[in-house]
Amino acid sequence: MADRVTVIGWDGSPLTATARSALGAATLVAGAGHHLALPEVPGRAERIRLGSVSLAARRIAAHRGTAVVLADGDPGFFGVVRTLRAPEFGLEVEVVPAVSSVAQAFARAGMPWDDAQVVVAHRRTLRRAVNVCRAHPKVAVLTSPGAGPAELGLLLEGVHRTFVICEELGTDREQVTVVTSDNAADHTWRDPNVVIVIGGPAAPSDDSAWLAGGAPPATPRGWALPAAEYGGRLGEGETEPLRAAQLARTGPRVGDLVWDIGCGSGAFTAEAARFGAAVIAVDRDPDACARTLATARRFGVQPQIVHGTAPHILEDLPEPDVVRIGGGGAAVVSAVADRRPERIVTHAATRDAAELIGRDLTEHGYRVECSLLQSVELDTRAWTEKERTVGFLLSGELPDRNP
Repeated sequence: MADRVTVIGWDGSPLTATARSALGAATLVAGAGHHLALPEVPGRAERIRLGSVSLAARRIAAHRGTAVVLADGDPGFFGVVRTLRAPEFGLEVEVVPAVSSVAQAFARAGMPWDDAQVVVAHRRTLRRAVNVCRAHPKVAVLTSPGAGPAELGLLLEGVHRTFVICEELGTDREQVTVVTSDNAADHTWRDPNVVIVIGGPAAPSDDSAWLAGGAPPATPRGWALPAAEYGGRLGEGETEPLRAAQLARTGPRVGDLVWDIGCGSGAFTAEAARFGAAVIAVDRDPDACARTLATARRFGVQPQIVHGTAPHILEDLPEPDVVRIGGGGAAVVSAVADRRPERIVTHAATRDAAELIGRDLTEHGYRVECSLLQSVELDTRAWTEKERTVGFLLSGELPDRNP
């Protein structure tokens, strides 16, 4: 095992005395090409071009001597330290950090970033990173080849965002460009780059910030809120008990894309978005779309609202993770199941309708559950029954779908 492993962050500025001292004593140096070209790297040291950090960690673990790993920015922030510290390598590391590329990007833009979400985009996580950009007003994206500004812009089709694209930060080729998301694909961008994605409701400008990543809006406490919180007009598929069960079955979370088909008042849309998920709300009624927009503004969330009739309007929408179907019946359920979301929830007024939907979901490979929900609202002044609702809740889960 290496006698000592030092991880040095580099942000383009001169190395500190501590970093120079560690490099001067190194018998092995790992880093990208521009790191290995630094004049402080000793000529006698073994050099490893850093591609796979895991492979480099194995080489370092087998090395007898003093090892240094060079990395851009702060190596403890979405960097190499996590891999080097993995138990299978048995390495103890010392870290000499530099300014992270995210902090540099926001500094170049002259913006605070304590209220920003920070995500990593590569080919496997690109879609989830885009969903965070849909759901949040300020996001920093650490990109990679094949998952850069152009790909982000293409996948954000229909959602307007402003991109601040920071290329090759800390080098002589550094460049900062501001474009709209729909124009990002018209350019070729140099790696490495960081993209600041801005859009949606403006963040509060007071001094009440207390949580990194942005505190949730000051909305009413709780979930499945009563009709009064949504203007007093809820459809039959939007009752509090049904909505609570739908939220529990879908489990919306950060990085998800939720479809809310037949959004009605926007109650489910707003509550799914409050969990941090991106939401596309669909309704054929323009008044329902307007109510959903008003609800979204009231709760400080930013769904994409699509006016159109399902299932046809669904064909051009991006792939969902979970779907709530508030109307449209078996035809819409079948069309949604064809898109293979991880979870689907819907409801039916009769047992026959529930059986029809359940069979369709089963034929599509979903594991189906069905519950008969009955709720009774009481007048607490006299403890008498005010209203009774009965309905079938259906949920389908795709066993082989990766989260």
